[in-house]
Amino acid sequence: MSHLLETLGLPPFQQRFPWLGPDLQTLRNTLRASNKTPLETGQTLEFALPGGDRLLARLDPPGLAPPKGLVVVVHGLGGNSDDEGQRRLGRALRHSNLAALRLNLRGAGPGRVVAKGTYAASCTADLLPALRECRTLAAQLTPGGGALPLAAVGLSLGGTVLLNALLATDPQAPPLLDALVCVSSPLDLSSCADRFERPRNWIYQSWLVRRLIKQTLADPYGLLERERQGLRGPSRPFTIRGFDALITAPRWGFPGVMAYYDACSPLRRLQQVLHRLPPLLLVHAKDDPWVPVDAALSLAETIRVMERKGGVSAGLLPEVAITARGGHNGFHAPGDSPDGCWSDRLAARWLASRLSTWF
Repeated sequence: MSHLLETLGLPPFQQRFPWLGPDLQTLRNTLRASNKTPLETGQTLEFALPGGDRLLARLDPPGLAPPKGLVVVVHGLGGNSDDEGQRRLGRALRHSNLAALRLNLRGAGPGRVVAKGTYAASCTADLLPALRECRTLAAQLTPGGGALPLAAVGLSLGGTVLLNALLATDPQAPPLLDALVCVSSPLDLSSCADRFERPRNWIYQSWLVRRLIKQTLADPYGLLERERQGLRGPSRPFTIRGFDALITAPRWGFPGVMAYYDACSPLRRLQQVLHRLPPLLLVHAKDDPWVPVDAALSLAETIRVMERKGGVSAGLLPEVAITARGGHNGFHAPGDSPDGCWSDRLAARWLASRLSTWF
């Protein structure tokens, strides 16, 4: 990773005082939202889905110069386009002359009113049509209407969603994305559910589950009576696994929660198609308290084996940046500003360097 950081002119990650340790890194945005975050200025866009639903997004336009590309930002579990982290990443991308589109998945944040239901780790049926429309949008962001590259950044579960969409695309079809960055993204959903069920994480899990239940019950399109009854009272889910068993798996057509986890965990499929993926960067911290680093380490080892065997240029294989510290989607470092934490700057600089070869 040191060579990658040197190339991008970014120092190695160090924790920022007082946000020391995995939990404070993870919770920094929740405990101390920045009072310097500008008001929402993104342009609201909607993308039509089959069946009449829509996905709502916020477009952060580029600066004065023509942009180098359009980057779709996808939030994690319980997040949305208007969270401080998404908006901060959008500003970091703009500083690298990239237009950013902060997309709400089905049922998230301000997009709740235009799409019924909830999203999943593999909501490809929603994401594919939206990304195809983003290709058209990218061509409209330059004065001459020329094609611009389309990239994405997935935060936590948002990266899993994007990886599953890539893996579901016909390899003979035009590329879905021209580059992708995944930050703290689960590659093995079952191991993440196990991690949340550890005693040390009961506060995290309780907070997330309450948030998911509240979000689901507030669906203006209504719920099945089975769902409504299951989300209330003493039998309501108290774990992520329980919520997925009651809501996520059946809503997306899976016979059970383990079938959902198995089908939507991208690790094994990624290891089989590493040589034909678009430029891909995975960023993960070893001390992530939510998502075990093991899957990212396994993927990195597969990449090293392929490089040793030869036959595939190292420049065509994914890159994995693993830090000792950083928590879950934290990466708050000395020198951070309202315009980007360390992982924001890494993602923006890496994308700008990869997309520069487009022209």
